[in-house]
Amino acid sequence: MPDAAVYRRVLVKLSGEALAGARGFGIDPVVVKQRAEQLVAVYRLGVELAVVVGAGNIVRGTEAAEQGMDRTQADYMGMLGTVINSLALQATIEQLDVPTRLQTAIEMRQVAEPFIHRRATRHLEKGRIVIFAAGTGNPYFTTDTAATLRCLEIGAEVLIMAKNGVDGVYDDDPHQTPEAHRYRTLDYMEAITRRLRVMDDTALTLCMTNHLSVVVIDADERNAFLRAVCGEPIGTVVGSPTSFYPK
Repeated sequence: MPDAAVYRRVLVKLSGEALAGARGFGIDPVVVKQRAEQLVAVYRLGVELAVVVGAGNIVRGTEAAEQGMDRTQADYMGMLGTVINSLALQATIEQLDVPTRLQTAIEMRQVAEPFIHRRATRHLEKGRIVIFAAGTGNPYFTTDTAATLRCLEIGAEVLIMAKNGVDGVYDDDPHQTPEAHRYRTLDYMEAITRRLRVMDDTALTLCMTNHLSVVVIDADERNAFLRAVCGEPIGTVVGSPTSFYPK
């Protein structure tokens, strides 16, 4: 069991499906508790922890737009979906006696604080898990981009992308192609040019421009969150060749 974190501050991006369980949609309280326990285990190592949750288990703006809905409206629906997921995660983490703060990019003061950079940083310094919801607050941007942006704003040292049922980045869909190759390390530009779907191109370019490493793991893999923050070679590390693993 890993017991020493190599990062001081990290941001974890959870897909919405990672809260849905086998059903693939909605919120499964048992699964949410499992995710909360994984995050709290990282927190108890002394890591300052922030989280961004997607909304694919509720609504995807791009998919709704493809079915004829106005894209802006569809994206705002997706942002509200992230708030629902974040509230569920916050309540579950607090049941484990860990203090949290939820901040949203769209103001809804009855349920959360508005996102304020300095306040978020102060919460982290005071030992609270901070959950960022409602994406960037703007349509046409994904929660991958929101996670990258928040990661950079709070000065997190790494972005951990917790996928649902995929333990890294492959050169093909491992569910359809059993012989697909999993990358251990991957350069930003290769990920972009080969269209490997680590995250959307806007988010990945932002990571590359700011030299932010991304660790892609399977949310269901045992101790994956702990192993990632402890610097173990798990999943796929996306970054510059000189900084694939922490010293």
